[in-house]
Amino acid sequence: MTLPTQPLPAGNPQAALPQPAVGAAWEASADVTAVQLPDIRPGRLPRRVPVRLLRQILCLLPLLLVTVVAVRHRSVLAEGFAHLGTARWPWLLAAVGATCLTWVAAACTRQGAVVERLPRRRLLATQFAAGAANHLLPTGLGASAVNLRFMTVCGLPLARSSAALALYLLAESVGRVALLGALLLAFPDALRLGALVPETAFGPLLAGAGAVLAIAVAVLVLVRRLRTALLSFLRTALGEAREVHTRPARALALWGGALAFPALQASVLVLVGRSLGLDVPAAHMAVAYLAATCAVALVPTPGGIGSVEAALVVALVAAGGPAAVATAVVLAFRVVTVWLPLVPGALTLGALVRLKVI
Repeated sequence: MTLPTQPLPAGNPQAALPQPAVGAAWEASADVTAVQLPDIRPGRLPRRVPVRLLRQILCLLPLLLVTVVAVRHRSVLAEGFAHLGTARWPWLLAAVGATCLTWVAAACTRQGAVVERLPRRRLLATQFAAGAANHLLPTGLGASAVNLRFMTVCGLPLARSSAALALYLLAESVGRVALLGALLLAFPDALRLGALVPETAFGPLLAGAGAVLAIAVAVLVLVRRLRTALLSFLRTALGEAREVHTRPARALALWGGALAFPALQASVLVLVGRSLGLDVPAAHMAVAYLAATCAVALVPTPGGIGSVEAALVVALVAAGGPAAVATAVVLAFRVVTVWLPLVPGALTLGALVRLKVI
């Protein structure tokens, strides 16, 4: 059966739009200002810096910075190497071995801060390169930047990489302070704090810390955007920390490495002290090292160069060592832990940039 077709209702035809006359010229409005565009010719566009050239510059930059730092501290280098010539070499070789183990401990802590498995060899090489970067930029910025870039290249989002970096820094700080507290409880006479910090300095230090804390709280309360960003970061960081601690292997790597790293660094100072005949007990030297590094943690100098040396000398003297021998031990210690690995670390950093690992 076929349905009868009905004609569609006719709609009102739209009015035709007026068209300009053929050949009519456009007239400029009196309210419009004409702007003449620049004459851009083909082939004259500004060229971007090639990525390959930029990577080559970044590869050479660490060596340039190492040269600048070495020239600025050439007197410290010369005196430190002179003291190494009079040291007993078996103790020095043990100190070099303990220094190498610090990079393994750092790699374990970095792996423990993330759930995903990171490539082991590249992770270890990155820690070695990060040590050199840390001595070229203030207060850990170099190592943090290198590791943040490494994690993002490995596929971790920037928010999670930043959370892992914060977890690492927190674990390393807690491990260092916990180790110092345990040694002070076991050896309460290891350090005379009056020689390090005068009694009259505690009041200004506490007042300064309170003022900084009050300013930080006020900024967070007043700046809403900063408060929102901080809360979002804290949620991500807490979620990452919870996920890490649900895996025993990751938690063991995180906290085991956080305790092993400062313990190995303190053992390097003890071994260098033994090589130069410093008559201070090993536990007292370890306490002196941990106390000095905790005291200069907030000093914004590249790798703590200058501030760490001064604090270590004062701490060793407070532990009972002669000033001359303590100075020689500190200079030799900094040569072993900073200056000897600096050039290989800078070369490794350049190679990692060239190979696009970071």
